[in-house]
Amino acid sequence: QVQLVESGGGLVQAGASLRLSCACACSGRTFSTYAMGWFRQAPGKEREFVAAINWSGGRTYYGDSVKGRFTVSRDNAKNTVYLQMNSLKPEDTAVYYCAAVSSSSWYIPSSDTEYPYWGQGTQVTVSS
Repeated sequence: QVQLVESGGGLVQAGASLRLSCACACSGRTFSTYAMGWFRQAPGKEREFVAAINWSGGRTYYGDSVKGRFTVSRDNAKNTVYLQMNSLKPEDTAVYYCAAVSSSSWYIPSSDTEYPYWGQGTQVTVSS
């Protein structure tokens, strides 16, 4: 059983920063056996890949729209993955979701269909 809970969303002005957290209640398997992804969905739009990190934190992957502004990291001792978001833009406004997939390799999925476990999402609103 994997339960993911996101936190850290809110309303900020353009140019500000936010850090999202996603805590995993991972019974049966340890958190470090999961690759973790961040996705977002704005109203009327499809879910978009934001960032992902492999089980060890040694490899990361970003969507083109956030490269250079967002950083994904994880603390396996705390069962938590983070998304540091800097230089936020109004177009970053969306519900942000974290997701998990069992993976002990360097492979990091970027398609939402490859992640079986999802959190409930946290709203990020960036005003201009």
